[in-house]
Amino acid sequence: MAKPDGADKGSFDLDKFRRLLQLMEKHGVTEANLQKDGESWKVRRGPKQVAVAPDVTLPPPVVAAPAPASAAPVAAETPAKPAGITIDAPTVGTFYSSPTPEEPEFVNVGSTVQPDTTICIIEAMKVFNQIPAEKAGRIVEVLVANGDPVEFGQPLFRIESV
Repeated sequence: MAKPDGADKGSFDLDKFRRLLQLMEKHGVTEANLQKDGESWKVRRGPKQVAVAPDVTLPPPVVAAPAPASAAPVAAETPAKPAGITIDAPTVGTFYSSPTPEEPEFVNVGSTVQPDTTICIIEAMKVFNQIPAEKAGRIVEVLVANGDPVEFGQPLFRIESV
């Protein structure tokens, strides 16, 4: 026998599902988990992000020959820290170095920037965000390539004070 509201137990209400998807789209929600009366819905929108670990074959470990007894200990060398400070990505998305492919890049190595200087665009979900330098200085290194995906906090540029 049918329920009073016309929905059979175990049937799937396609109209409710469409409304849920429309609300998710409208409010930018990418995942929803709903449960009621033993019914459970889990809905995800957008591309599935899969991290793939590179296939790395490590060489066999190298065993250092023992130092002669008369040799003085050698101080371990620390790698030189690159000069300057970094400008990091304020959001995840795709890095673009120019407004359009035909236009010149916002900045290059040697460009002087002020805190309000636009240095790149990061596109996320079809929204193009102009990224300001937020620091004054001279660009000494560009750390990502045009079209590369970037993560929150990833260094984009290295600058030094002028």
